[in-house]
Amino acid sequence: MSHPLPQKPIRAVTFDMDGVLASSEDVYLRVGTETLRRRGRLFEDDLRHKMMGLPTLVALQTMIDFHGLEDDLTMLAEESEQTFWELAGDDLLPMPGVTETFDRLDAAGLPRGVATSGARNYAERILTIIGVRDRLRFVITADDVTHGKPHPEPYLMAAEQHGVTPAEMIVFEDSANGCKAAVAAGAYVVAVPSPHTHHHDFTGAAFVAETLSDPRIAAVLGW
Repeated sequence: MSHPLPQKPIRAVTFDMDGVLASSEDVYLRVGTETLRRRGRLFEDDLRHKMMGLPTLVALQTMIDFHGLEDDLTMLAEESEQTFWELAGDDLLPMPGVTETFDRLDAAGLPRGVATSGARNYAERILTIIGVRDRLRFVITADDVTHGKPHPEPYLMAAEQHGVTPAEMIVFEDSANGCKAAVAAGAYVVAVPSPHTHHHDFTGAAFVAETLSDPRIAAVLGW
């Protein structure tokens, strides 16, 4: 099936982190389940979908509001962080196609960065664990922006740090909120859903890829 081509030659690449580069979404879902279990609540699908792709504090506030919890947001964030690393174990791995894609980007001379809704302490540690941190030009986190996804600020900042226009940047996203942010920024967007986000609305993306190894990605980047 045909898909829109970039309006300008692609000069830079920006990835979302959770579910695109790292298998961390599985851990986040277990954290949500455990956090609410302690409070006698369930982590319903509707809540999961609302939280997916949002900055950490916004996501946790969504949880508080959804269930009418009396928790202090800062304390809940600290508890969630501790639970995340307790549950992560050896489960943080690169998503399919990541290593191959980075090798091809190296060969093509295309710089890459990350724009994630996670906090910097999470992002730096996760990217180091999966072995790609030193292969990135920059990492933009929720701590670096005033407005997180679905606002375009993270991807506008990414284009600025790359030194390109948004139209010269390809973005890989796996959530509706992330896709909205990248599309609004004017980037060329490819959706790469994780097992938890395949049902999301990716309106505005050029196409939806099964993994980063999708041959259409190679065609767009001229591999």
